[in-house]
Amino acid sequence: MNEQPEALSVLRSQSLASAVQEEIERRILSGAIAAGARVNENGLATELGVSRGPIREACRGLVEMGLLFTVVNRGFFVREVTAKDAIDVYDVRASLMRLAGETLADRITDAQLSVLETLVAEMDQAESDCDFDAFYALNREFHDRIVDFAENDRLRALCDGLVKELHLYRRRSLLQGGGLAVSNTEHRDILDTLRSRDPAAAGTALERHIQAGKARFLTASAETSDQGEAS
Repeated sequence: MNEQPEALSVLRSQSLASAVQEEIERRILSGAIAAGARVNENGLATELGVSRGPIREACRGLVEMGLLFTVVNRGFFVREVTAKDAIDVYDVRASLMRLAGETLADRITDAQLSVLETLVAEMDQAESDCDFDAFYALNREFHDRIVDFAENDRLRALCDGLVKELHLYRRRSLLQGGGLAVSNTEHRDILDTLRSRDPAAAGTALERHIQAGKARFLTASAETSDQGEAS
């Protein structure tokens, strides 16, 4: 007789932990919880109106995703990606996006092209308005749609994990090497190759775009290091 209530309790607990995990992930990816910072479990539990159980379960899930790590007797901390980690991930992502471009180019529909064109136009407006947060969200959506339209579930899963690892570094790199305007020029180049339905050209354009992002990241990292030494 008690099996059904117990099962419902487990389902409610899992659902609550999932919701908490999504909220903590959102705060990490928005920068509200900074790289290297400790997750304040008690503070979050009070703020979200839950016990520490769902908080800890959510944090364990984020450890598995690579966004957090644990320190014995100290708690959960937001992972700081090293320069070597970031470079490795950029290189893997460049190869995956090449595959996405090659896969999508000869099957892309006019409706899908219209979606990407709208995103590029909206990024132009965000750049004109100096609205970095809007540009960043649109930039992520542009790349996500390309992967979605390629219709490869394994590719989607791999790209999702890499994007989350690189999040904080990508925000910084977008402001380097000509900033948002240069990034969106690269997006237009990608669009041109997709319109031409040329798999090789689309793959090359996407790979080149990610490698350009890596170069901007390296510039940003060097400047941050120089500022740290100067201070």
